[in-house]
Amino acid sequence: MGGLSPTVGPAGGGRLRYLPNLVSLFRVALVAPLIVTILLGRNETALVIAGVAGVSDAIDGYLARRFRWQSRLGSVLDPVADKLMLVGCLVALGWLQEAPRWLVALVVARDAVIAIGALAWHRILHTFEARPSWLSKATTVAQIGFVLLVLADRAFRWQVPMTIAAWVVAVLTAASGLDYVVRWGLMARRELNSGNRST
Repeated sequence: MGGLSPTVGPAGGGRLRYLPNLVSLFRVALVAPLIVTILLGRNETALVIAGVAGVSDAIDGYLARRFRWQSRLGSVLDPVADKLMLVGCLVALGWLQEAPRWLVALVVARDAVIAIGALAWHRILHTFEARPSWLSKATTVAQIGFVLLVLADRAFRWQVPMTIAAWVVAVLTAASGLDYVVRWGLMARRELNSGNRST
């Protein structure tokens, strides 16, 4: 489940250049079955679906980078698929009290702030093209790891203590959210100041 890809025009490939987008759409289609299997307690099936989603994400990224089949649509579909799956899983696990609800609220709030900021940037300034920082990527990896750990714990009855893992995810989520606000806030100020000087 990666971040946004650079927005680069497709370099040939005919109709095949749309393959990464189709893979992303396939991942979006897996969100509902994954959430349903979690809520129904079919933990092994949920793990399989999550694994298929992870593999499809890797294939999507490889095709886009290897053949330069990158597009603006793909740069939106990829993170949307990731966020729908991650947030959906966490909300479902929170509903079942398998994940701390305060952690779920923090993750949802962070993503909501980023989404609102991106929309505001797009509306006021210009097209929004996110460049995930290492902190953002680490946060995504931690969130994915936490979800998989909880699912595996439910499936195999490991009885693993989740407190430390939950706090690691919480700290990274809060830090990356603050990092986004600060970095993009400063960039927005520079853009606005630049626009004012040119008029």
